Amino acid sequence: MSCLFCKIIDKEIPADIVYEDEHVLAFRDINPQAPHHLLVIPKKHIATINEADEADAEVIGRLSLTAAKLAKQLGFADSGYRTVMNCNEHGGQTVYHIHMHVLGGKAMGWPPYTDQLKQA
Repeated sequence: MSCLFCKIIDKEIPADIVYEDEHVLAFRDINPQAPHHLLVIPKKHIATINEADEADAEVIGRLSLTAAKLAKQLGFADSGYRTVMNCNEHGGQTVYHIHMHVLGGKAMGWPPYTDQLKQA
């Protein structure tokens, strides 16, 4: 597969990588929506969460564990953070390789996109 994130995994495209192990890679988002905005991705290409199956349960769990580890290491775990996985167009997914956004360093509101809710 040659999606954007697969190219980052293969080091064909540079990224500000903050964590890597045999299963996942984490890097800073190029369009941050918070002081800390990381993307945690599996090294296995899975286009959307809809395509994940039982065999992917462990790697999907590793995304959350990595998010928590990075929040602690970067110093925003105690104040709080948000993790988000988008799925398909209406869910806001723009790169079709599953990924977890980790956002921290500021208070998060709810709902997250009130302007978009008014237009729906």
